[in-house]
Amino acid sequence: MARFQVAQLKVSRTALLVLAHLTYLLVGAAIFQRLEREAESNNRNHFQLEKLHFLTNYTCLDKPALEKFVQVILDAWEKGVNPSGNSTNPSNWDFSSSFFFAGTVVTTIGYGNLSPSTVYGQVFCVFYALCGIPLNIIFLNQMGKCLTTHLGRLERGMVSVVPHKQMVEALAVSFFFITGSLLFLVIPPLLFSYVEGWSFGEAFYFAFITLSTIGFGDYVVGADPEKEYISLYRSLAGVWIIFALAWLALILNMGGRIMEYAIGLTHPGFKKQEEEEEASSSKLEDSSKV
Repeated sequence: MARFQVAQLKVSRTALLVLAHLTYLLVGAAIFQRLEREAESNNRNHFQLEKLHFLTNYTCLDKPALEKFVQVILDAWEKGVNPSGNSTNPSNWDFSSSFFFAGTVVTTIGYGNLSPSTVYGQVFCVFYALCGIPLNIIFLNQMGKCLTTHLGRLERGMVSVVPHKQMVEALAVSFFFITGSLLFLVIPPLLFSYVEGWSFGEAFYFAFITLSTIGFGDYVVGADPEKEYISLYRSLAGVWIIFALAWLALILNMGGRIMEYAIGLTHPGFKKQEEEEEASSSKLEDSSKV
């Protein structure tokens, strides 16, 4: 009977989480479709009109030849070659760019604008990711522990000034969040907007999409062939990604705990249900051992 109740509790809580997750995905899909579909249609129509104008102005070129040329451009883009400019464009595989690419591999960002084109490079990338991703997880975990330790020291230092523990925790977390936001989400986008010629909104969008490891690849630093970058620019961007990921992972972890705490306050039944699940599971484990 006890096992049946535990299973029922787990199913009800799991079903609720699955329903909430699917609902979130469905709402997101509907909003993205509403926001982006018309723009996509306009861009597609504009591109088709440009092709027609091109064929009209250059009558010596027929439509199949133009389509073939467009395919050549797409193939070059997929292989990481920017079709604009000429052969003097900066290499995508100099050391600084390669360091940046290695960082996107181990952090699983994967912008998609650059990838190995040789068989040896693809094979090496597989084994490099197999070893690098666990190493990066361990590194981020250790960095998270260090940041948590410093946060605890900050809280203990503030206790002597503010005797209320909850207020101290709130102030310490706020200070940690504001300081990290300035270092990783405000100052870097300002630099990116200055160097790349983006607006601050575009630079902030790039920073968040990068640090959340979504990595669409629509904005990538150091990818404009018309700009001259310093040699360490992309390497410094890679270092920023690594340390900012550790900070953001800790912030997201805190956010998850705050959400669980808020749900526990507004819906005490969920908290009680979770505690009963843990207690029942531990009892079952103890009985199975006996």
